[in-house]
Amino acid sequence: MASAQRWLWLTVLFLGLLGSLERRTVADVKLPAIISDHMVLERGMPVKLWGWAEPGEEVTVTFAKQTKQARAAADGRWLVTLDPLDAGGPLELHVRGTNEMTIRDVLVGEVWLGSGQSNMAMTVERARDFEQEKAAANLPQIRVFTVAMSRADTAATDCKGEWKICSPETVGRFSATAFFFGRELHKQLHVPVGLIASSVGGTPIESWIDADAQRRAPELQTYLSERETRLAANDKAAEARYQKQLAAWQKEYDAAVAEKKPRPRKPEDPKDLAARKNNVGGLYNGMIAPLIPYTIRGAIWYQGEANSAENRPAYYQYQLSLLVETWRAAWGEGDFPFAWVQLPNFIRTGEGWPRVREAMLKTLRLPNTGMAITIDSGDPKDIHPANKQVVGERLAAWALAEVYGKKIASSGPLPAGSETCGGEIVVSFTHTDGGLTAHGGALKGFQLAGDDRVWHPAQARIDGNTVVVHSADVKQPVAVRYAWADNPDCNLYNGAGLPASPFRTDDWPAIDPQQGK
Repeated sequence: MASAQRWLWLTVLFLGLLGSLERRTVADVKLPAIISDHMVLERGMPVKLWGWAEPGEEVTVTFAKQTKQARAAADGRWLVTLDPLDAGGPLELHVRGTNEMTIRDVLVGEVWLGSGQSNMAMTVERARDFEQEKAAANLPQIRVFTVAMSRADTAATDCKGEWKICSPETVGRFSATAFFFGRELHKQLHVPVGLIASSVGGTPIESWIDADAQRRAPELQTYLSERETRLAANDKAAEARYQKQLAAWQKEYDAAVAEKKPRPRKPEDPKDLAARKNNVGGLYNGMIAPLIPYTIRGAIWYQGEANSAENRPAYYQYQLSLLVETWRAAWGEGDFPFAWVQLPNFIRTGEGWPRVREAMLKTLRLPNTGMAITIDSGDPKDIHPANKQVVGERLAAWALAEVYGKKIASSGPLPAGSETCGGEIVVSFTHTDGGLTAHGGALKGFQLAGDDRVWHPAQARIDGNTVVVHSADVKQPVAVRYAWADNPDCNLYNGAGLPASPFRTDDWPAIDPQQGK
């Protein structure tokens, strides 16, 4: 009997301790992954920090001689806002509720978000001159937080990732475009730089925009409907290919088992791949929403390749505009700076590639936006050009000029209007810093067309901040195009050495490459 009573007492004690532990776990203050050791906080702006605790629990945050308090809401979430901070560090961040957490080695400087598809995800180790870049990467004031790939049906509250200090050992896995952008900022501003890298290869822009916002946008209703039809047809073809691949794999696998050789990798089910990458809003929910409201200076974007086929380019200007506007609204920081990379030169059949470039050009109508023109720095045979240094540096030039007030050129020449003068069309440009120039000889890359909409190569000459275009084959021109091709031969630059954006003055329907008209 005594033994039974002892076991009963021990059981009650154990259950009591377990209950106490569970209550303690619920009450413990928790922080999102991005608020962690080695992070960089934005300077000169109110800084938002948040986490979770027991509903009603009071949380105290101490950083840089500031102390802020908040009480956890009914859902457990709490948020404090620090007063603007000066650049510097390292410092410690203390968060205290029923427990206390210390975040170490925190810097204050400039924080930017980099997102998009594979050309943003492409790492430094795959970029040009990696060994040289690696040797020069002892830059401890640059930190990168890479968001692990994740999709979600609703907005996630947290993500996976950790801040990495830039060093020869870590730099190889950083987003190359984001790193070269951040490195130039660090070099010119002399402050710490934090980069948040959130990108997935092969993904369309609709994966990165809140799904509800897309469904409310009248310009995208047709697109979303056509998308469902297209995906249904693609699913059938992909499933047929997958079954053939699966059968072939099974034979190889059985043979490898019998011969005791390494097993081949099983092909991926296209339905699983599509669910992860080719969805409406899934990557926004899984990889952008968890970052909000981490205080950032702005964002850079490198995407568009996945939206260049079929009729998709016609909608890209609405999608890119919606992405910028909804991200800004979600952060609640007004029109924060936002820049993107215009698609580079690359051999791709049809007009989809130049039309996505055009959509990117049109989106510059949004305030506080910029574009890195890369028509001269791609690889005609590689959709992932290795020269990511020039991409990051051109993005940085825009930021340094337009965001930080440096007296440098922020862009290559952009079209600002045109007029017909007799048998010529005169095109005016902005961003002609130092004057328009033709690299490598006579100006090239221009075409003219008349009312018949037949395009002819044209001759062009520079006249101040304008280009005068004519063709003996077009007596009465009505439209002009420049660099309007997937891989154009063009050479218009400004005095700062930045290339002009491809453009057209017409709005004629796309040429059908199958029909040749």
